[in-house]
Amino acid sequence: MSHDDDDGHDEHAEPPEHDRTHRHDHSGGHEQAGRPGHHSRPRGHASWAMAVTATLHCLTGCAVGEILGMVIGTALGWGNVPTMVVAILLAFLFGYSLTLLSVRRAGLDLRAAVRVALAADTVSIAVMELVDNAIVAFTPGAMDAQLSDGLFWAALLGGFVVAFLITTPVNKWMIARGKGHAVAHTHAHG
Repeated sequence: MSHDDDDGHDEHAEPPEHDRTHRHDHSGGHEQAGRPGHHSRPRGHASWAMAVTATLHCLTGCAVGEILGMVIGTALGWGNVPTMVVAILLAFLFGYSLTLLSVRRAGLDLRAAVRVALAADTVSIAVMELVDNAIVAFTPGAMDAQLSDGLFWAALLGGFVVAFLITTPVNKWMIARGKGHAVAHTHAHG
């Protein structure tokens, strides 16, 4: 007895060549058959909620690092350039660290976790830092303000708000292409 369906295809026939070399996962990506542990990055779907969550994650690390750098530089009486350099370096360090901790908890070894953190956060942190530092630099008097001045905090926190608004669509675009925080999400959530 034949198990042919109405369109003439045999249910038990060999799948076409494409189907034997790739399996579709439920996230819309591909997973190569025969490569255990190989995960593809989700592509195609990136909600605004995902982008906001990714941006807030990135902003948290950036804010901690940048505020710490600005406080250190200002408290020690450093000039504008060394203060901003330290703040930016600490923003990247803290931003990467949050993702690194997350994917390490998911079981990745240190080398793989570092690669994921770099892939997940570099563009997001760079955009955020560019925008935030530009706002601080171009706000009249902000670079010369002291920690006790409202202008110092207004420029810094206002810069974070604007950076968040600009970085969120960037993260959405990247997640939709399986890049940025989609990389970390794939590893942290299986």
